[in-house]
Amino acid sequence: MSQTQLRTQAHAAVDYEEQASKLSLEPSVDGQDVDAPGRAVEAKFITPLDPVIETADGNRLPSVPVQEAHKINLLKNHANGQPYEPVRPRGLTRFDRQDAGVGAVDKSELLMDDKESVSSRLNEAIPVMHTHPLFPPLPLYGPPSTLRNLHCAFFRTTSAFLSTAFLAVVVLGAVFTSIPYLFKYTWLWLTFRDPAKKRPFHKEEQRRAEIRREKEKEWTSRKRKHRSRMKSDIRESITPPGPEFEPLEGGPDKLVCDIRYYARRVGLDAERFKVQTEDGFILELWHLYNLTEYRPAPDTDRQSDAPVVFTASQKDLHQHVQRQYSDSNRRYPVLLVHGLLQSAGAYCTNDDDSLAFFLCKSGYDVWLGNNRCGFVPEHSLLQYHDPRMWAWNMRQMGVMDLPAHISRVLQETGFEKLGLVCHSQGTTQTFVALAKEQRPDLGDKISVFCALAPAVYAGPLIDKMYLKFMRVISPAGFRMFFGIHSFIPLMMAMHRMLPGKLYGAMGYRVFSFLFDWTDTRWDLGLRNRLFQFSPVYVSAESMRWWLGRECFAKQRCILATREDKETEDVEDEAREESCDRAESNNSDRGKTAWYDEHVPPMALWVAGSDELVDGRRLLKRFESGREPHVNVVHSKVIDEYEHLDVIWAMDSLEQVGKEVRQVLWNTMPEDARSICRKVSGIVDDVREKDQPPNDQHQ
Repeated sequence: MSQTQLRTQAHAAVDYEEQASKLSLEPSVDGQDVDAPGRAVEAKFITPLDPVIETADGNRLPSVPVQEAHKINLLKNHANGQPYEPVRPRGLTRFDRQDAGVGAVDKSELLMDDKESVSSRLNEAIPVMHTHPLFPPLPLYGPPSTLRNLHCAFFRTTSAFLSTAFLAVVVLGAVFTSIPYLFKYTWLWLTFRDPAKKRPFHKEEQRRAEIRREKEKEWTSRKRKHRSRMKSDIRESITPPGPEFEPLEGGPDKLVCDIRYYARRVGLDAERFKVQTEDGFILELWHLYNLTEYRPAPDTDRQSDAPVVFTASQKDLHQHVQRQYSDSNRRYPVLLVHGLLQSAGAYCTNDDDSLAFFLCKSGYDVWLGNNRCGFVPEHSLLQYHDPRMWAWNMRQMGVMDLPAHISRVLQETGFEKLGLVCHSQGTTQTFVALAKEQRPDLGDKISVFCALAPAVYAGPLIDKMYLKFMRVISPAGFRMFFGIHSFIPLMMAMHRMLPGKLYGAMGYRVFSFLFDWTDTRWDLGLRNRLFQFSPVYVSAESMRWWLGRECFAKQRCILATREDKETEDVEDEAREESCDRAESNNSDRGKTAWYDEHVPPMALWVAGSDELVDGRRLLKRFESGREPHVNVVHSKVIDEYEHLDVIWAMDSLEQVGKEVRQVLWNTMPEDARSICRKVSGIVDDVREKDQPPNDQHQ
């Protein structure tokens, strides 16, 4: 090796140590062990635009800007005398070179200064930063330092006051807009009229309320008898052997944030798994089960594994769930993912009419995924106060959280595919993850994607004054208002401190004010329960993605710019005017497709009165031929439904749940169908699995 090469490697080694210190958990000190825990070693590219930092102890640190990831890998390879092969992103034809994003690097550009010369500046070989029109780069905070700590303290202070003031304005707005309803309600009672009489399900609400009262009395009576027997030293369970779904909890609703509590009220139970994402976040994954046929896994088997997904080393790692059932009596796995500011408990609040409990009792193996942070923010290395804990948005939830959940469910159950059911933001992260520029191979693990109130295009609500305010302020102003950590953490403090009834009532009023939701189609007796599972911790960066001036609120779409949509509108109008022209342009229209051949079959339930998102626009995209690889096996528009009605309306099982159950069965792989039990309520003589089983628009 020449002296020039040795000097180049030596310079690269020094620069590598500096870059590693910049990306490590803690700043390096002289004499520090190179294998110290938390020390950055290299960047792992989850996708070509989503690098994470691997540490010496095998842990991961969250996403960093792509050029910083290329830099540490380039310097490491040069220090070892090896060439560097950059990861090329897929699908860059959708954007020109200037707008393609930070990761849109050209190999020749990256290595243009990679020369065996002592004067070579390796950092000049890193591509310049560009602004991606849909997913702008996240900030790089680096390890703790005096300057960074002052920086964080400043934003904590300003956001504590400004975000609290913003929340106070929203709460006051909710209170003032509720005054007319309060006067109307009081007047009806004073004139001996029932305020709830005009509700569409008034009689059904009364019937269900009476059933709940009878069950409470029955539970109290059984508990009293049990205590009497205990005094006589007759040791019996509160719940003696009885029906298959005998309740294990009862009495008046405690209004708690506990999935297991509500599962036990309907004769099921739940166990909690922990899942680690590829960037080190620890997620909660709940598994529902029938106590008469399943024993929960040991606690050691439910802990998080290494930050890897879909690897051969994971095969047969636990599979405790699979071992519980015989091969002819297994349950097909179904994963449910929640919406924005919600958690998995949103699927478990309506007793037996809850979608999660309904699917479980029908015969599916139901899993409920929570996105990162949730109610208890947890990371393998980072702590709550570290801003790197909160440097994530929709992209990371799609390409890292969702695959982590799917991987663990498949690992535990032993199946090659599962059914995926998502609501609102859950559909967003899935549509993002499946895009051919992101993680399209994930589609090979999904037998069908059921999207409830799909959040792809923005609805008119995005132009409300208080939401428009977030779009008007600059990114720096947004961070000053809402910080660089969790978004308005005062909401979580209120959740912990306020009694369940008061919090439920306030939660409904505030969210109704923000998003124009009503409880018209919900069970009024359960309304306070519905809000016990929200809000959750989310990052200020993720809310900036939704409502800031750069991303969704500006583009009004998750995977296309505003200009792209305007061009599509013009082409669609031309298509309607001339069918012949449309047929001749079908191949060209497919060039702007978001998805490739890996995309799973899709089923969509659109809320027709949804002001938050525009589901009809998504259906129009699929029907227009812009997504030639997308097979829509079911679509339905429910005109009277609002955004949350698809999971909370009193008739949601009739309108949505039973159809979801059927679609999951129709699209199940044949090899899985041969070893799974027959799901109850399934119609056998439906069309083949790749055909729409009940394609309709209402």
